[in-house]
Amino acid sequence: MPSDIIFFDGVCNLCNGFVQFVIRQDPKGRFRFAALQSEAGQALLATYGLTPPAGAAELDSVLLLSGGQFYSHSSAVLRIARGLGGVWALAGVGGLLPRAWRDALYRFIARNRYRWFGRQESCMLPTPELRARFL
Repeated sequence: MPSDIIFFDGVCNLCNGFVQFVIRQDPKGRFRFAALQSEAGQALLATYGLTPPAGAAELDSVLLLSGGQFYSHSSAVLRIARGLGGVWALAGVGGLLPRAWRDALYRFIARNRYRWFGRQESCMLPTPELRARFL
C-alpha cells in the first residue's frame, strides 16, 4: 500500500508537534511528511494545482494526500486519526459533527496557532532515522 502524505506548516510548533505525534503512533510508517514550505512539498502541491499564487504560507491547513485525493482541515485530521488505528480511530466519531462546525473550529485554531504555540525560523530537520519518511 503506498504511503499517505501529510503536508504541514514546517515553521509552526503546533504542526511540528502533530507530526511528531503521528510518527510516534505510526510505527509501520504508513504516513510520510512534507513541509508546505519545502521544495518537494511545493512541487507535489503544484502537480495537483494546489499551490496558491503567493506560496505555501497561505495554506493554513494540514493536508492529506491519500489514494490520489487531497483532504484538508478537519477532514484531513480525522482521516489521519483513523489511519493511525487503535484508540485514535475513535476520533472518526468527530465526523458525525457537521463539517462546517468542524472546519470552523479548525480554522480558529489555525488562525491562532502561532500566537498560542509559537513558530520556528525554519522547517524542522528530521533525524537520520526518520529522514526516509520526509519528502
